[in-house]
Amino acid sequence: VQLQVSGGGLVQAGGSLRLSCVGSGGIFGINGMDWYRQAPGKQRELIARISIGRPTYYADFVKGRFTISLDNAKDMAYLQMNSLEPEDTAVYFCHTWARRDYWGQGTQVTVSS
Repeated sequence: VQLQVSGGGLVQAGGSLRLSCVGSGGIFGINGMDWYRQAPGKQRELIARISIGRPTYYADFVKGRFTISLDNAKDMAYLQMNSLEPEDTAVYFCHTWARRDYWGQGTQVTVSS
């Protein structure tokens, strides 16, 4: 299984982007998936998670602005990001787990002030 991330780019503060993550073989339907990000000089941090059978999780710093979703029929996951702030600038990764961890390659999101 390989995860492919797309949708990053440069956007002005207040703008929106939607990230997509393509999986295969129904991987997201096994346990769920999540999105992480890593800014320069900082640790990778969890943004949002969909776990099968559990409430969706959002980090406090994205609540009300970001939305995680799945389309299992298409092996797709999304992260809709609204009201972007310069502090959201980072490389964004999708991730899932099934006997082992699977990571997408990351996509750069840059928010200008």
